[in-house]
Amino acid sequence: MGRLIVSAQMTADAVMDQNDQWFDAERESEQHGADQLRAADALLLGRETYEFFSSVWPTMTGDPGGFADQINGLPKYVASRTLQGPLTWNARLLEGDVPERVAELKRELPGNLLSYGFGELAHSLACHGLVDEVRFWLHPVVWGEGLRPIENGRSPVRMRLIGATTFSSGVVLVSYQPLGG
Repeated sequence: MGRLIVSAQMTADAVMDQNDQWFDAERESEQHGADQLRAADALLLGRETYEFFSSVWPTMTGDPGGFADQINGLPKYVASRTLQGPLTWNARLLEGDVPERVAELKRELPGNLLSYGFGELAHSLACHGLVDEVRFWLHPVVWGEGLRPIENGRSPVRMRLIGATTFSSGVVLVSYQPLGG
């Protein structure tokens, strides 16, 4: 049975949508993130992440770390209420009830199903008890304005700490297990 891992890069003040300003591929934390991707059997993406990733990653091939080749080659499952199939970039649209389909994927996949970001999709799946681990990558910068993982009106997601790693760059990877559904 597969595991659903949600991975979100963010600043110390929880801004998630400006990472092009503080991302550095040479840092050890980024190499650890590449290892996370290599351990994935497939990606689970929401519409916004899919649209952004599919506009960027297919044009990036042959990077020295192999990240682009890895992400481009993985099967992708996309949750969306507005997209229609067929999708490009080795992706399939999840039809019907998304939590039910994700539960099926977890039963079918032997390894990790990796999802990036902690938006509406990740929050919903955590509330349904389908997320096995949440990894927050906290970067040592306070950004101020931007998209955050918690929006007004969303129910809380309680979690138990299962690990923390501090990298020499000051990035801290904090891993949690969501509790209940």
